[in-house]
Amino acid sequence: MTETATLNTPSFSTLSLAPELLRALTEAGYTTPTPIQSQAIPVALAGGDVMAGAQTGTGKTAAFALPILQKLLPFANNSTSPAKHPVRALILTPTRELAIQVEESVKAYAKHTQLRSLVVYGGTDIKTQTPPLKAGVEVLVATPGRLLDHIEQKTVQLNQVQMLVLDEADRMLDMGFMPDLKRILALLPKQRQNLMFSATFSNEIKKLADDFLTKPQLIEVARSNATNDNVTQKVYQVAQSDKEALLVQLLKDADAKQVIVFTKTKITASRLSRSLTREGISADAIHGDKTQLERIKALDAFKVGTVMALVATDVAARGLDISELPMVINYEIPSAPEDYVHRIGRTGRAGASGVAISFVCEDEEKYLAEIEKLIKRQITKEVVTLNKPTQNTRHKTSYQPQEEVNTRRAPTKKKSSDPWFDKPYEPTAQGRQVTASTNKSSNSKKAPVAVLLGGLVRK
Repeated sequence: MTETATLNTPSFSTLSLAPELLRALTEAGYTTPTPIQSQAIPVALAGGDVMAGAQTGTGKTAAFALPILQKLLPFANNSTSPAKHPVRALILTPTRELAIQVEESVKAYAKHTQLRSLVVYGGTDIKTQTPPLKAGVEVLVATPGRLLDHIEQKTVQLNQVQMLVLDEADRMLDMGFMPDLKRILALLPKQRQNLMFSATFSNEIKKLADDFLTKPQLIEVARSNATNDNVTQKVYQVAQSDKEALLVQLLKDADAKQVIVFTKTKITASRLSRSLTREGISADAIHGDKTQLERIKALDAFKVGTVMALVATDVAARGLDISELPMVINYEIPSAPEDYVHRIGRTGRAGASGVAISFVCEDEEKYLAEIEKLIKRQITKEVVTLNKPTQNTRHKTSYQPQEEVNTRRAPTKKKSSDPWFDKPYEPTAQGRQVTASTNKSSNSKKAPVAVLLGGLVRK
């Protein structure tokens, strides 16, 4: 692999992009290419394989989407025949949210062309995706599992794919997509261009690159596995039992109107969002058990400000594109240190500043050490004062003070003045005779009972 030199590109017009694409970029507010765009676009347009490492929020979607559209422009047409619109570019992403975001960007860049794009993902009825897929698209964005579903149902053909993109490749490996990737790669033409983008470079990623990239050009716009310098990172050392109270306190005191709170499990995410709502904090949860409609609804509410706190599992650590998100809170830090990089990459995007706070209890110290080893820096540890209410203040509306409770107890019963009622019970003589008679009758010989089928025994 050879590393490219940094190109000082003043504008997109110097990247040899078509007027239709430049017009769409201008309308979208794009002015100057980001470092990953200025370096990756020329290499991709030249037809070479690319292995790119960049932090999230650096504009890498445009870095592969624009070269794809540029190279497919000669095939653009307005024919209604599906045969005229085969899948020529395949973009694979690990999550539904990221797939939706990528396809939205592709559609925006291609708005002045006749190129078609489509996104397919799991969690929704596959039948709704089939008609537009059969009608033909040049650019297909997909999650691996749902793409294999369409392949098995013969609703998509991949024999004319010219360009393949693996976006967030490290996350794909973390989520166990390697078997699916191998099945998909086996169905693609051998002669194709491959682009791989990843926020982290592990040994597994490098092995994957060796398996399917041909003499790739390595492009890194930041140190491998680095975190964004625009993000202020803090660690609050807190007991596990105090985390929820600390979160409520921080959210009520924070100036931020949008905060993503990350948990490790779906159960914790759901429980925490309900607890925040009870505390008067507008919150919702987004995780793998939510339907796609529920996830989109929660994300839209978060974007417009109806929901302040979005409680999410790592399924949302990639693909959430919130402009100027001011704060991320790790309610539970991840056991995989790479996930920490992706989580806090939701804030401090596109040059904006952000804050990433991590709650760390004693059992999580080992995970924090692995994170600091990966990012090659020590995270500032702070002590926060938890404003715990006193017991009387907390329960004053539910319980009476102890003194008042004692005064309202029923008075103790006075001792009877008649000594006869205070003597222990003693049976009378007549009672003893009745008891003896009862015992005697119970010990008397019982009457003979007929034996089943045999009758009485005669002596």
